Amino acid sequence: MKKDILETIGNTPLVRLTRAIEDAPFNLFAKLEAFNPGGSIKDRAALSIMKHALDNGLIEKGTTVIESSSGNMGIGLAQTCAYLGLHFICVIDPKTTKQNIEILQAYGAEIDLIIEPDKVTGEFLHARLNRVKVLLEEIPGSFCPDQYSNEYNAKAHELTMHEIVTELDRKVDYLFCATSTCGTLRGCSDYLRKQYLKTTVIAVDAVGSVIFKNESAMRLIPGHGAAVSPPLFRPGLAHACVHVSDGECVVGCRRLVTREAILAGGSSGAILMAIEKMKRDIPRDANCVAILADRGERYLDTIYSDEWVRKHFGDISHLWQQAEEFQTTAGGTDRTQGQPLTLIQLK
Repeated sequence: MKKDILETIGNTPLVRLTRAIEDAPFNLFAKLEAFNPGGSIKDRAALSIMKHALDNGLIEKGTTVIESSSGNMGIGLAQTCAYLGLHFICVIDPKTTKQNIEILQAYGAEIDLIIEPDKVTGEFLHARLNRVKVLLEEIPGSFCPDQYSNEYNAKAHELTMHEIVTELDRKVDYLFCATSTCGTLRGCSDYLRKQYLKTTVIAVDAVGSVIFKNESAMRLIPGHGAAVSPPLFRPGLAHACVHVSDGECVVGCRRLVTREAILAGGSSGAILMAIEKMKRDIPRDANCVAILADRGERYLDTIYSDEWVRKHFGDISHLWQQAEEFQTTAGGTDRTQGQPLTLIQLK
């Protein structure tokens, strides 16, 4: 028996995937973070940050919580604030999905929509962060969780990694982790280092993300990648980085649902395709873990919409119905399939 909804966060299931990667000589396990009550791994970070803020007097009754989010962190905070009776303002941009906006509103969050990107950088993220600063100045006693730099975002995922390591009796050879704020990557890597485990950590980033010093470009699918290098990132968190395009995300997500009956979000599809790219380099019988961050219901109008997929990538349905390499069809806008691995040296 749990005393409240927040106590159900964490201890998500680890399941074996046997169909997602054809002819895989290794063992593949998925950490299903969609089983958190708010539907994503961000529930962990939201609770960790808010608990620390409460315990240290940074928030109290009447505090307004303000955060920039493309969806999942906002939902995690909205859930926590709803239970704690706190007013929450979520600063979003036009890329936030309709489903995420409706979930935020159902929890009672106030939506602050940024319509125009930052004039200097051309990025919505910069505009959202600037808006948060304005609101913090305007609203007395307000608090920003600041998921991009708050160390309690990362600390939440030391527990995520502990759960994985415990279930697999410390035999984790590869960890595949999507990057955004880098909270998950940082927390998991810190735990592995503290436990002296030799797990190979693979960061999965979006083509167009600048986290690993790649050139910034437009991205269609939110949830992973970033327009700025977050303060939680540091060199050496990963042994290698695999960049995955929007089109590959779609293929990966559709393969997960058609082959494993797992309806997952965009970053999960990216992780699956990163493993597909690396499968010939992973030793036989190795234990590989993929952290699948959220639910696919929030992508029904995009990734799981045949019309949306055809509009942006052409007819690529054969790529999840058959075992084929990703190729963009004529008329698609995805120009970046087949990205090479970017090696990141541990220090």
